[in-house]
Amino acid sequence: MTLRTRDFAFEVKAIAEDGTFTGYGSVFGVVDSYGEIVAPGAFLDTLAAHKAKGTMPALLWQHRSSEPLGVFTSMVEDSIGLKVEGQIALKTQRGAEAHELLKMKAISGLSIGFIPRDESRDKATGITTLKKVDLWETSLVTFPANDAARVQGVKSIEGISDIRSLERHLRDVCGCSEREAMALISKAKSLSPSDSGDDGMQSVLEALKSRKIPK
Repeated sequence: MTLRTRDFAFEVKAIAEDGTFTGYGSVFGVVDSYGEIVAPGAFLDTLAAHKAKGTMPALLWQHRSSEPLGVFTSMVEDSIGLKVEGQIALKTQRGAEAHELLKMKAISGLSIGFIPRDESRDKATGITTLKKVDLWETSLVTFPANDAARVQGVKSIEGISDIRSLERHLRDVCGCSEREAMALISKAKSLSPSDSGDDGMQSVLEALKSRKIPK
């Protein structure tokens, strides 16, 4: 079967120097410009297969297998779609270039490369529903086709200096589990809006860095 690609738009809200990011590589229930819809559960089998092999789909530039940009560190399905976390390789030429373009908002697309395994077409509407796919790669691309899948931000804790910036970070860049988020918010509630460097805030920042839940 032929490898197919599908593009999605995204909006960059923050750029970090370490090149890590979170967002959605695909969203469910939205008709794209190709007349296709991705159904919930479409990625479950392929993600399970990658997990069993200890691998991840590739992170590429413009679908070029010779130009990897880094690695994905996490991919899961949630109620919205395919949630991804990745790390751009900033010490490579292409990675550094892609990172700079992201900061300038010159790049405006995210695209998945996949092989369909189970799909159905509605003859009345002409819409194809992708029920199962083998996900090979996800790329940063120039031109988007679907405005619903968005990169939520690039992880950065350096900008967190007080309780308000922490709240914005947890709201806009949600990379924590529910338990971790609740623990961090609970810790943050003991701080005032002007706290910016005391032991309490420092422990929250360290928890974000190490992903350890503060006591």
